[in-house]
Amino acid sequence: MSERLAPGDTAPDFTLPDADGKDVSLASHRGRKVVVYFYPAALTPGCTKQACDFTDNLDVLAAAGYDVIGVSPDKPEKLAKFREKESLKVTLVGDPDKTVLEAYGAYGEKKLYGKTVTGVIRSTVVVDEDGKVEHAFYNVKATGHVAKIMKDLKI
Repeated sequence: MSERLAPGDTAPDFTLPDADGKDVSLASHRGRKVVVYFYPAALTPGCTKQACDFTDNLDVLAAAGYDVIGVSPDKPEKLAKFREKESLKVTLVGDPDKTVLEAYGAYGEKKLYGKTVTGVIRSTVVVDEDGKVEHAFYNVKATGHVAKIMKDLKI
């Protein structure tokens, strides 16, 4: 199981393909804060709710200096379908080999319907302008999570 990040840690840099197959890197966001959220799968009810919540609050987050990147193990083609079907405006990137998910502690054992399984742990890591972890939230709920983050970030 991968180690969870904590405030003050250096956020692991990454470059992953977005829904259009273009590379998106964390380093290209230096100078702005970034909300990096990890979700299990595009086009599922909880992940759709969470992505729509981020999309609905994107302007408020951007005005407060935050960019948003959603990471899942999905391939760019599935991310593109997700974006189109739900009219999403958040940047979605795919990590099919789960390297970034593991580096952020967002992949490992979790409880699902009372059973222990290995998979994506719904998580959010807020990275500051210098690439350091400002907040790390693990095992978050899909519903209401964006409102909680905004409250925690005093937005």
